[in-house]
Amino acid sequence: MIPLWLGIGVVLGIVISMPGLIVLLRRATHRAREAEREARHAQRLAELGSMTSGLAHEIKNPLSTVGLNAQLLREDLVDLEVSSNDRSRLTNRVDALAREVDRLGSILSDFLDFAGRIRLDPQEHNLSAIVEELSDFYHPQCEQAGVILRVQLPPEPVSVRVDESLLKQSLLNLMINATQILEDQRAGTTSERLDDELILKVEQDETTARIHVIDTGPGVPEADRESIFHPYVSGRKGGTGLGLPTARRIIEEHGGRLKVDSMAGRGSDFVISLPRA
Repeated sequence: MIPLWLGIGVVLGIVISMPGLIVLLRRATHRAREAEREARHAQRLAELGSMTSGLAHEIKNPLSTVGLNAQLLREDLVDLEVSSNDRSRLTNRVDALAREVDRLGSILSDFLDFAGRIRLDPQEHNLSAIVEELSDFYHPQCEQAGVILRVQLPPEPVSVRVDESLLKQSLLNLMINATQILEDQRAGTTSERLDDELILKVEQDETTARIHVIDTGPGVPEADRESIFHPYVSGRKGGTGLGLPTARRIIEEHGGRLKVDSMAGRGSDFVISLPRA
């Protein structure tokens, strides 16, 4: 037989602990509801992403047809028996149509790169070799733009597990962005600039490998250093504003980070940080 004092103690213990148990139960219920809401939100985002990607594809296909027909129409205008003034006027209109088709096609391509699902195929690579290969590929574009391309690589291999193709896409977006900024800076001056540089630098420590994409442009204002990674935010006329967001998304899918260090009038340093293999 249980002593009376022990029974009273058990009952008192249960009564005393009830408020705490109720609080814990409410917290657990709240967390479960929050998790359910987040799951529904993630599902809606996935469905929206699939829908918008499909819509972009549906727009891109007929857009290509419009562009092809504009090209054929221009060829027919050359042989059209009209005055030179009328032919020139009609040709200019067709050329304007073709340019808009190309621009919309470029916007859709950038959108699909940003909104599409990223499927990584990570393999172990030497990061220095990837950067060196990409710099050889991009060197002619820099020469055409009047930009000096420099590469600084460590003597030892820098081993990382990455999807080589996607990493190159991210890095190329940063290089194109830097080159365009330098071209815009040159266009805004009356004298020919000889110090426009694009520098690719690879370094590593015990846990992290880093790629620096450094330009000698005007820099990024402090207030804009986060917003430039938001979709459709572009400081260039005609820019889609998806290059930098796509680059950051690819890097984050690899478990890395992309940030910018910049000083007004001193250029910018876009830093890709990746975990070492």
